[in-house]
Parts: sequence; structure tokens; C-alpha cells
Amino acid sequence: MNLPNKLTMLRILLVPVFMLCAAYHWMLAAGIVFAVASFTDFLDGNLARKYHLVTDFGKFADPLADKLLTTTAFVYMMADGVCHPVVIVLILAREFAVSGLRMVAAGAPGGKVIAANMWGKVKTVLQMLTIIFYYFGYAIEQAVSDGAYSVYTTQVISFILCWGVAAITLISGAKYLWDNRSFINTAK
Repeated sequence: MNLPNKLTMLRILLVPVFMLCAAYHWMLAAGIVFAVASFTDFLDGNLARKYHLVTDFGKFADPLADKLLTTTAFVYMMADGVCHPVVIVLILAREFAVSGLRMVAAGAPGGKVIAANMWGKVKTVLQMLTIIFYYFGYAIEQAVSDGAYSVYTTQVISFILCWGVAAITLISGAKYLWDNRSFINTAK
């Protein structure tokens, strides 16, 4: 297993650590774990391309690791009342549709692995930035609130950002499905 794939596996292993921090509202710790995991996404992709270490496993596991990490974070944000359930459903619907298409392509004669496109990468970056903003913003507001425990500003901005994520998620999913419609048309 090459280094980029090991970084992808590390990202997957950080998901339960993030969950523990988010579940206990250790917001700064959750933000740090999420930021480190997000950095591995940036790092593994760059290393794989720079050193020609792109593998079919990486093309499959990297987006899976991203989905695990980001949807887990959005579920915890929904539990905190910051992310509307409709946003979560839109994110999950897009991810199921894209993953389903990837399975169809892989099972087609000659089996093709479809890598993420630029819109999918933009979607992932926006999701990660929204989540990082929420966890670090919450921790900062909580620390400077002088015991008043007010995180209103972070919650409002995060709520708006979640709807922006939903819009980009829909656009990226539609673009991905459109660009790969040949697999949809041949799957009968």
C-alpha cells in the first residue's frame, strides 16, 4: 500500500475519533481532528498525482473516506441544530447516486473506475471548510463568551453555509451524472 493510500486509510480511522469528540462537544478537539483528516485528503491527492501513485483503490477509497468524514460531521451539526435535515438528505442522495453510478461503471464490461471531477472536489472543499468553520468558530465563541455560552453567530453563519453546501452538492451531483450518463443508459 503506497503512502497516499495509507493517508486515505488514516482519514477513515480518524472518523471515530472525530465522532467521539463531536459527541462529547469537545469542539476544539473535533475541529482539530477534522482539520487534520481534511489535510490528509489534500496531501494524499497531491502525492498520488505528483509521484504517479494513483491507484484504482485510491480512486475508490479517497472519495469514500471524504464521504464518511463529511457526512458524519454534518450529522453531528444537524444534532446541534445547525444543519437542516434537508441538507443532510440532499448530501446523502447525491453520494448514493454517485456511488451507485461508480458501481455500475465498475461492473460494466471492461470495468471502469470513475474518478471525482472538479465539481466534486469543489463540493468536498466547501463541505470541509464549512465544518471546520463550525467547530473552530463554536470553540472560539465559547471560549470568549465569558461564561455566557453564546455561539449564536457561528450557528447562524454555519446554517447559511450548510445551505450553500447543499446547492453546490446538487450542482456537482447533476454534473457528475450528466458527464457519465453513458453508464446510466447502458445499465439495463
